Amino acid sequence: MKRLDDKLARIRAGRYAKTDFIIADAKDSDMGPSLTGTGPKRAADGTWSRYRTRAEFLDEIAAIVRQGIVDIMLTSASNLELLDERDVFRDSPVKPAIRANDTTDIWVCRGATYHRQASRPFRSASLAQAVQGRADGRTGSMTGTDLGLYSITFNNDLDADLRSLQAFQAFRAEAAPLGFKYFLEVFNPNVACGIEPADAPYYVNDVILRSLAGLTKAERPEFLKIAYNGPKALEELASFDPSLVVGVLGGGAGTTRDCFELLRQAERYGARIALFGRKINLAEDPLEMVALMRQVADGAIAPQEAVKAYHGELQKRGVKALRPLADDLVVTEAVLKGS
Repeated sequence: MKRLDDKLARIRAGRYAKTDFIIADAKDSDMGPSLTGTGPKRAADGTWSRYRTRAEFLDEIAAIVRQGIVDIMLTSASNLELLDERDVFRDSPVKPAIRANDTTDIWVCRGATYHRQASRPFRSASLAQAVQGRADGRTGSMTGTDLGLYSITFNNDLDADLRSLQAFQAFRAEAAPLGFKYFLEVFNPNVACGIEPADAPYYVNDVILRSLAGLTKAERPEFLKIAYNGPKALEELASFDPSLVVGVLGGGAGTTRDCFELLRQAERYGARIALFGRKINLAEDPLEMVALMRQVADGAIAPQEAVKAYHGELQKRGVKALRPLADDLVVTEAVLKGS
């Protein structure tokens, strides 16, 4: 049993408290941007001239797992295998998860345009291998995982969306006999698709609920991972079916205020999970960012004060901030303004 299981049980039972808000670190970027997704290797003054190596990226993941604050650590299957060889998750409250599919809209490679074309389904991870790893007795500890992220992007294209749903159906058929559970990531449309911007959040809500309507409890996702499309759209989705736990993804790096503000608003309007990648990975001090994310989610500190506390810690440790405090206190993401 991991801390995640207890939190989900309380949320589904209607006994949610702010301390049950789930925080996940999305360190699966090698499945998309690949080399550049490891993030910058920073010097003490905050500057960097190269990306982290794979070994350095794994060290960063291990440090966050050891910190013990996040509830889920999402990685690629290949990186989870290496982390398991190091016993990173032994006796840890952090639940490991893998990215179970890698649709083409996350293929953000240098010089490529894959991600600008309509999403197509694709899956490279083997679920059998992921689950089989759990029974590996080499170290005497549980390895691998029985949880993964499955991603779909709907684009209001009948043929393309039908192919995506057929791939989703095949995934579920493979996952069920293995006891492999999943959470469902649904991105906003990644290409122009004839939907007015004002309607897009509600289109996403509708296609999510439509695609799950035919699924029994055993087939449904553990929770959702969606873009934060504003208070009204999130509240609509979260209140429609309390058994469907809704989480938000982090999106771009933004300012430190953007990170904390997204957490505050998401929780306020019904999300119970935040799955942040770049907002943690690109931070000057990822461990301090995670620690303050937890405090904001718990309601122990306001977003503005968390930004000030973050800069105070950077100054104390002699780490140069990427932005002046005044700039880092600004909300820059349009969807977060005015709430």
